[in-house]
Amino acid sequence: MAVTTVPELGHQLATVLTVPAQSAEDRVLDAAKRCCDRWGMAKVTIDDIANEAGISRATLYRLFPGGKDVLYEALRRRETAAFFAELDEHIARADSFEDLLVRIVVEATHQLRSDEHLQMMLASQPGDVAADLTIDGLPVIVENATALLAPRVARWIGENRAAELAELLTRVVVSYFLAPSRFVDLGEPASAGQFVRNHVLPAFPTQ
Repeated sequence: MAVTTVPELGHQLATVLTVPAQSAEDRVLDAAKRCCDRWGMAKVTIDDIANEAGISRATLYRLFPGGKDVLYEALRRRETAAFFAELDEHIARADSFEDLLVRIVVEATHQLRSDEHLQMMLASQPGDVAADLTIDGLPVIVENATALLAPRVARWIGENRAAELAELLTRVVVSYFLAPSRFVDLGEPASAGQFVRNHVLPAFPTQ
């Protein structure tokens, strides 16, 4: 089995954080997002998205061969990359390993809770959102999280366990977002700090 090193993950992060100029594909993805907000993902058709984007159905299929499934996957990947680009700005200021971990879970939780599109979809179609964040979308989320977080945490715990920690933090944040706990609030720094000290730091001691 091939093993991805932390330097390679750093290269992936550079790709993740690259923001291209507005393209025809981006305009269609923006249109799809607006349509989903308006009618819910299950009710949106290819014609709806094409009309919203001001293009023909044929043009949309040329941009996204395979139709809605391909388009929604592209939208999921774009939104995930944007999420982690914003997260990176906040965690870059961490001055200790504990501070870094707390910033990661707190900021990621805040972004999920403040995402109006996500909240609207969660209210109207919770099953689709759960699938996007777990069954369908989790591999992409973990991939992006590892590219961003592994190089950040490797300086404290070494390369061997960096990807493991990145995946753990991703799963923890997603789980607590979808099913809030009455004992832990990862969006509140004191509660998040207690969680990190109790459950994460003992499992990932610094070198």
